[in-house]
Amino acid sequence: MNQKKGIIAEFKEFISRGSVIDLAVGVIIGSAFTAIVNSLVNDIVMPFIGWLFGGIKFTSLKYIITPASGEIPEAAIYYGNFIQNIVDFFLISLVIFAAVKGINRFRRKEEKVSDTPPEPAEDIILLREIRDLLKQQDE
Repeated sequence: MNQKKGIIAEFKEFISRGSVIDLAVGVIIGSAFTAIVNSLVNDIVMPFIGWLFGGIKFTSLKYIITPASGEIPEAAIYYGNFIQNIVDFFLISLVIFAAVKGINRFRRKEEKVSDTPPEPAEDIILLREIRDLLKQQDE
């Protein structure tokens, strides 16, 4: 019974650490952001790109090796799916790059606002006063 309490207490300590909670929050926000970016790519950008290429859907592109006959399905290389995944990758990368760039720009502005030098430590202030007193004595 004592060992169970130790394991439970240890687990409670592990789960209540800030880094574990931060990681969980990051995963949840990351999955939500992934859904947003995927919707942007699939529902907004890709239909426009398909329209630019004459209404073609990349996922329907394929090279048929052997056509279907009877109950035997066709054997085909679906290179359109590969093209679609490449385009998705570049578009998602572009959206993430733009988001990170915007966040970094916001952080830089925030850092510039808080660039006021910190108040010097008390010992530095005392040393400056001593220096100034010594200069006055030399004059």
